[in-house]
Amino acid sequence: MRNLTYFIACSLDGFIGDEHGDASEMLRFMDEEYFAFLRTEFPETLPTHGRRPLGLDHLENRRFDTVVQGRASYELALKEGITSPYAHLREYVASRALGTSPDPHVEIIDADLVGRVRELKAEEGGLGIYLCGGAQVAGALLDEIDELVIKTYPIVYGTGMPMFGSGLDIKEFTLDSGSVRTFGNGVLVRTYHRKR
Repeated sequence: MRNLTYFIACSLDGFIGDEHGDASEMLRFMDEEYFAFLRTEFPETLPTHGRRPLGLDHLENRRFDTVVQGRASYELALKEGITSPYAHLREYVASRALGTSPDPHVEIIDADLVGRVRELKAEEGGLGIYLCGGAQVAGALLDEIDELVIKTYPIVYGTGMPMFGSGLDIKEFTLDSGSVRTFGNGVLVRTYHRKR
């Protein structure tokens, strides 16, 4: 059984972006120390188009071989003319509105998202599954999420897009001992596993 990991950036008050999902304010915390951590520990979460100019194409996937993301997250790449933002992973986009995939490497999940993710989790071998966002997809998949890796940035939005879509039942996760990482720029990274 493969794990589904919600690897997400958020503000101190739990928002993954402003009301429109824009999280560009968080990019200013990408300093050398923090980037070295991401490059070493989570290289597959760096989009392909960002890896190439930095000479990081050679990085092997350590934790994930598959990515699931929502339409809004995917459309950020599409607006830049990028149809396969995670070409180094198997790519799935949850969308009932997108229609046909603009890239043969990207599969659109337009129905039964939970069922499709359960199939992916049940596959033999391979690495884990990276849930890239957004809030609605994370909310729909909450019961399937095995691990949370939360990158908390030292900013407060006050209002915005929450980590999970609304109307959820309470779920409990356990903080992994020794998994809390702090950085000089104020970023805090914590890992939790679902309490079963």
